[in-house]
Amino acid sequence: MTLTSPTHPAPVKLAPAPQGGAPRRPSRFRMGAGQQLKGGPFAYIALAVVGFGSLLPLYWTLVAASRTQDEVLAATPPFLPGGKLLENLQTAWEQANLGTAILNSVIVSSSITLATLFFCTLAGYAFAKMRFRGRGWLMTAVIATLTIPPQLSVVPLFMMMSGLGWGGQLESVIFPTLVSAFGVFFMRQYLIEALPYELIEAAKIDGANNLRIVVSVVLPVARPAMMVLGMLTFVQAWNDFFWPYLALNQQNPTLQVALGQLSASYTPDQSIVMAGALISTLPLLVVFVVFGKKIVGGIMSGAVKG
Repeated sequence: MTLTSPTHPAPVKLAPAPQGGAPRRPSRFRMGAGQQLKGGPFAYIALAVVGFGSLLPLYWTLVAASRTQDEVLAATPPFLPGGKLLENLQTAWEQANLGTAILNSVIVSSSITLATLFFCTLAGYAFAKMRFRGRGWLMTAVIATLTIPPQLSVVPLFMMMSGLGWGGQLESVIFPTLVSAFGVFFMRQYLIEALPYELIEAAKIDGANNLRIVVSVVLPVARPAMMVLGMLTFVQAWNDFFWPYLALNQQNPTLQVALGQLSASYTPDQSIVMAGALISTLPLLVVFVVFGKKIVGGIMSGAVKG
């Protein structure tokens, strides 16, 4: 539609009215590219409360580890660290043989984590992108194993490890957990969405075999999920107590088994127990500090498509 103005002989074009009545007002909640949400006072208060609640157990462990047992068990417990931290740490280190226990935990946790990432990534890729007979039934069987309590397999697993001659050795803790059903399911679900078939077909057209496809295509795409799965597996293996307690002896324990010896006496010293717990927590904090940004960065890079 055009109109002719007396002062402007050229026709003036009028924009067509939007469908549905009046033009839509821009929403104040709509964000442009590159903009970030700004939190209000309530968001900062909620974050402060959650952060304080998360750090409170760790702070209390530090306070209890730096005090005597009488001070820890007093009617009014202390709220500030004391001056016996180094002495309690040394006592816990000597009583529980934590040097050997930490080395064993590092070996066990690292071996389980690396093996889980390798086998679960390969199995997840096979279930996600390969076609073979019985794939659905086999995946269902893998998921069904998650519903079985691990306590039911203790007796046959112990007999199997004893038959192999691995009783009291680290192999009895490492080999039963080299692969996990959760890891297979986790990697499968990630690769279904993150790995398009076009990349695999392009690699096949270029002459790549299955090994080359896994190394050059699957592993780079699966890296964010592998980092998350590796962190979860390492923490679980580091904190595992039940099966290492049954499979290992007191001369060759993991860290959690060694810490159990500190509280095994009739009247355990709570300050020494807390000192041992603090020692067991420090390696996990170091892992989170060193790899935390890489894990978050990998998740964010895997979430952006384009």
